[in-house]
Amino acid sequence: MASGFETGDDTNDKDNSIWVLDRQIDQSMEEESKRLRNVHQEKDHSVYKILQFAFQSLGIVFGDLGTSPLYVFYNTFPDGVENTEDLIGALSLIIYSLTLITLIKYVFIVCKANDNGQGGTFALYSLLSRHAKILTIPNHDLSDEKLTTYSCSVFREQSFAAKTKRWLEGHHVKKHAILVLVLVGSCMVIGDGILTPAISVLSAVGGINVGRAKISGDVAVLVAIVILIFLFSMQRYGTDKVGWLFAPVVFLWFILIGGIGIFNICKYDYTVLRALSPVHIYRYFKRGGKDGWTSLGGIMLSITGTEALFADLSHFPASSIQIAFTVVVFPCLLLAYTGQVAYLMKHPHYVVGAFYHSIPESIYWPVFLVATTAAIVASQATISATFSVVKQALALGCFPRVKVVHTSMMFRNQIYIPDINWILMVLCIAVTAGFKNQTQIGNASGTAVIIVMLVTTFLMTLIMILVWHSHWSLVLLFTCLSLIVEGFYLSSVIQKVYQGGWVPLVIATAFFIIMYIWHYGTAKRYEIEMHTKVSMAWILSLGPSLGLVRVPGIGLVYTELASGVPHIFSHFITNLPAIHSVVVFVCLKCLPVHTVPEEERFLVKRIGPKNFRMFRCVARFGYKDLHKKDDDFEKKLFDSIFLFVRLESLMDGGSSDSDVSSLLDEQNETVIDCTLKAINSSVESTALQMADSIEISNSPLHQNVSFITSDRENDQTEADELEFLVSSKNVGVVHFLGNTVMKARRDSRFCKKIAIDYIYAFLRKICRENSVMFNVPHESLLNVGQTFYV
Repeated sequence: MASGFETGDDTNDKDNSIWVLDRQIDQSMEEESKRLRNVHQEKDHSVYKILQFAFQSLGIVFGDLGTSPLYVFYNTFPDGVENTEDLIGALSLIIYSLTLITLIKYVFIVCKANDNGQGGTFALYSLLSRHAKILTIPNHDLSDEKLTTYSCSVFREQSFAAKTKRWLEGHHVKKHAILVLVLVGSCMVIGDGILTPAISVLSAVGGINVGRAKISGDVAVLVAIVILIFLFSMQRYGTDKVGWLFAPVVFLWFILIGGIGIFNICKYDYTVLRALSPVHIYRYFKRGGKDGWTSLGGIMLSITGTEALFADLSHFPASSIQIAFTVVVFPCLLLAYTGQVAYLMKHPHYVVGAFYHSIPESIYWPVFLVATTAAIVASQATISATFSVVKQALALGCFPRVKVVHTSMMFRNQIYIPDINWILMVLCIAVTAGFKNQTQIGNASGTAVIIVMLVTTFLMTLIMILVWHSHWSLVLLFTCLSLIVEGFYLSSVIQKVYQGGWVPLVIATAFFIIMYIWHYGTAKRYEIEMHTKVSMAWILSLGPSLGLVRVPGIGLVYTELASGVPHIFSHFITNLPAIHSVVVFVCLKCLPVHTVPEEERFLVKRIGPKNFRMFRCVARFGYKDLHKKDDDFEKKLFDSIFLFVRLESLMDGGSSDSDVSSLLDEQNETVIDCTLKAINSSVESTALQMADSIEISNSPLHQNVSFITSDRENDQTEADELEFLVSSKNVGVVHFLGNTVMKARRDSRFCKKIAIDYIYAFLRKICRENSVMFNVPHESLLNVGQTFYV
């Protein structure tokens, strides 16, 4: 079934009186949701659990940072060391880069800006969008703000935060600019997920040539590729099953590099500790000039993994990551770099493979094995970060729907995305085989990392203003210091664009085009639904039969609208002579929050008089919840409607609170009390409304119910309606999904035609269907086709 329509960016004017009546009939669900913040509480972890998480985080979060000593000095001095004092200057740069960027900025400031434990650029974007209306898809509703997990701020009218908020919301271009910024940062994280495994594994395998064995470069590349294939093939088992293996390996790695560093400092040159003075940074640049400036690209590699640290934040509490970094990671890294410099002060010609040369001969091969294993673990950190970023992009409508596999029953954040995994593997192998050396891959990795850091700086500036309400002097200090340090690094890596730095730019550009066009298409589809929705007043004017034959059964009409009737429904009833006896409009809505508690998932209300037998259900999800297959979705939906009918009948019949409590005797007492208060306080204020409204929230253990009733008399008894609903469900359930096809208008620009008619159409064709996620049987699915010209 298909239809064709042409729509522009502006809607036609509609009759005001019709839409005023429509708003009265089909009101928002703010009343239904305003009393829900009563059952969900975040867990507080014990000290023992925090320390346990801190140990586990070593294997998941810090692998990338920990393996940087394998290749930093080789990439900093690819042509050798001419003056040993340059080593002191480079070490001083590494010390202060780790201190200012990784320790102070990320571990203690940026990690604090997590969105209820979620990290990454999309998490920052989600956090910002709750404090300012910057989302480009305008599906915000006041009922969303009543969620337990939906935190937002109230500003004083003349405050700097309020002025910033108005400035951001004032023009659509600014909203798009923030979106583009977020997409660029996310694409660079994906690019880093390709480059880090390549350089880490290749550097570790290259250690063979430093030992007794000698192999050609091509063989080393081949061995690295085999390891990479093994690494990506193991992703489907998830980090949960090997997490306890990863942590001891990385912990042993940090102890080894810290111990080797102490050994080298004591044996070769303890005077390298003078690098703690920042004056050596000034002397380094004065002595090296342009060459010293260019070498910043190599120094930059000492802080790669910092951006993955934040993206992987969803796996562990921020406090555990802070403890692990300050107690283990930070001191061991400083000792490792200092020890390598102490060794190179006496052996400057060994800058290639400096780490392996500095290992005492008696423990060389054990350390080599640990280094190779740690390199594999380091790759896991960036791959996991890529999966997290892609899932967040999926939920916010910025990535085509792909299969997301949850690999752990205990930890919901541990996921595996097969399509992305194999794409990463192919690109990673291509980079490894194409470059064959660490220098060019290092240049590429540095470019990706510094761009992510700059994006994080801009987003953090807005968060400090809008979310934290920080004093302007602190915001200015943070922003200026971050931009100065990261600007220096950016000016250096830009010079190496032709030496491998172009790789992440090309990869990021490809992913950016996919993500931006998909989001553009998603926004246009929502805009079309809003512009073509049917007035509820028109639906009610058709009468209880809707002008059709009402056949037994239940029809679930899926829509992106939380109010109004989608055009696919009007198209259906105007082309077919019959409709189901019960109709439920189901809105699947993703909110800019990390999760929606199960007990707050559903908002349900009745549409029109009872004899119309029409309901609306808004199923709300956070970006942690969406794209996880829910086999019980249909059951939860019907349980909500059945419970609604029973409670509505009790209240319309004038039943006492004790009658409702007896119905909910298995409910949590706190939930019941809050529910009854909501009932009593809302009956008077809504007695004149035309529609009865109710909110049902389900969980496997209990249901939280809040409802509003009018004074109209029931058309039938509770038993009759429940029996009717059950019999209709037993007859059969049909799922109506809109299959909207968008095409560019003939007078559209060439770029728009390419984006809509080819790229977006191709992505829609290969992406995963929504029906799969909610386990909709194929025989119960009815696609309603529509063609729109935009």
